[in-house]
This record gives sequence, C-alpha cells and structure tokens, in this order.
Amino acid sequence: MGDAQLAVRARGLTKCFGDVVALDGVGLDLASGRIHGLAGPNGAGKTTLLGLLLGLAVADGGELEVLGRPVGRALAGPRQVAGFVDGPGLYPSLTARKNLAALAALHGRDPRAGRIDEVLAEVGLTDVADDRVRGFSLGMRQRLGLAVALLTEPRLLVLDEPSNGLDPAGKQHVHGALRRLAEDGVTVVLSSHRMDDLEALCSDVTILAAGRVRFSGPLEKLAADSPEVDYRLLTSDPQAALTVAAEVAGVRIVTGAAARRGAGALVVRASAPTVEQLVGTLVHAGVGVREVAPVVPPLEAAFLALTDQQQEGER
Repeated sequence: MGDAQLAVRARGLTKCFGDVVALDGVGLDLASGRIHGLAGPNGAGKTTLLGLLLGLAVADGGELEVLGRPVGRALAGPRQVAGFVDGPGLYPSLTARKNLAALAALHGRDPRAGRIDEVLAEVGLTDVADDRVRGFSLGMRQRLGLAVALLTEPRLLVLDEPSNGLDPAGKQHVHGALRRLAEDGVTVVLSSHRMDDLEALCSDVTILAAGRVRFSGPLEKLAADSPEVDYRLLTSDPQAALTVAAEVAGVRIVTGAAARRGAGALVVRASAPTVEQLVGTLVHAGVGVREVAPVVPPLEAAFLALTDQQQEGER
C-alpha cells in the first residue's frame, strides 16, 4: 500500500499505441489536497496519463496507485475519482439539470435534494439550468462537465484542458471551484496549454516531453531550477539604464524577439538576484526604475527551456 499522503503514486509507467511510445517510464508522486498542473507539448503524453488516472486505460508496464489503491486494469480504479479527458461526455438533447441527474444515476449516485442546484451555482450555470445542452458554448460545456464531476464528490479530480473556451466570468467560476475543492482536501490534476492558468491555480506542476517527466514539483522549485529569465525594465532614462546594465556582471542585454516584446524598455537576461543587484545599481546611479517584470511568465519560460532541452537531446 502506498503513502497515505499521496493521491497518486506512479513508478515506471509505460504506455504504447502501436509503435508510438506515449509514456516512457513515468514516475510521479502527487500529494493529497493540492492542485497539480500538467504541461507539455502536443504528443507529450498528458492525455494518456490523465486517462490512466481515470481508469479509462491500463498501463503496459510499471506501477500505479490512486488514492492508496493499485490500479491494475481499466475501469477498476477507486470510485472517488472523477473528471474528463478530451471534453466532458454530455447528452445534447437534455437540459443542464437533467444531464446532472442522468449522469449521477449512471455513476450510481443519488444526490441529495438541492445538490444539483448547488453545483450549477458553483460553476455559474444557474441561469441556463433548464436550457438544452446542444445550444451551449464550449466554455459552458466545460463548466457543466466540472459540475458533473463535483456532483460525485471525488477525492481526486482529473481535468483535461478545463479552461478551453472559458470567458473571464467562466474562468472565475471554475478557478474558484477548484480552489475550494483543494481547501477541502480534494486533489486536483489538470492539464492546460495556458501557462498563466497553471501559475494562477497550481501549487505543483509536472512537465512532460516525449512521454517522460522533465520536471515535477512545487512551482517555486521550478523557478529556482531555471535561474535565467528575460526581464523587462522600464526606467526614467533608457540610454543610461543600458549603459549601467552593460557594466553589471551576469547581465546580458537581449536583442531579437524578446527585446521586441519589451519595446521601449530595456530587456536583460539574468538570474533574479542579479536583476535585484541591477535595480540597486540603477537607483544608485540616479536612474528611476518604474517597472521590473519577466518578459515571459516564469512557468512558461521554464516550460520552453525544459522542452527545448528534450528536443535537442533527441536530435
């Protein structure tokens, strides 16, 4: 039996589809009661891994424990796991409310009175509860899929691209619901191509490339493992700032695409401590620093660096 504090424990997971290796020796420890992000290029193995966690498929090799129980065959995982891959399965001809009732019954659940209304409110679909799903937008379908999962009261929630098609109001509802689940001890695993969503939501992240884990751990550790980032500095005197920056050890002046994204500002590549030193030097030189920010969000920068390394290693 695995560690009681782990919602997911994987060792050497492999999964192939013909000649295609989707997962190649994946090892993973996901702690309970946290929101875990899963990122990677197309074809990295994200959806395959989520499918294994949901019991939709079985690994060809390795060991997988979910909520403390070994998963040995498809559709044999713990009952307290819910979610979706490749979009939620819904009945287009039924209303949102009737979808929830039907899918709860399909899962052997008889939700208490008012629970369906509660989950509809939680994902912001109260106003369309009695509308047929065939008229729903992609974002509304995603929210209804989350409502279905919430209705089963899972201990592990697995979501594939839950932010697809969400407008700002929909994203606020979904993010709020996921944060409340984690506060209540539910483990959430979600994949996303949106690095800003992962940074906003997740305490931990796993980055996959070519079926292998390139990084898995807390976001702050990922930042520490990726020490050099491009920073944009807005100053009171750009020419003087450029002169000062050129004299600070460990600072590289950036040209090209990154510099164009910081048009009108000084763009440098350096570690966080070196940028702090640069700011101090600029202020001491009488140059006002109005803003310092990464050109690319830290998670996105780390993602690009790690996946580029993987691709370089395969050439």
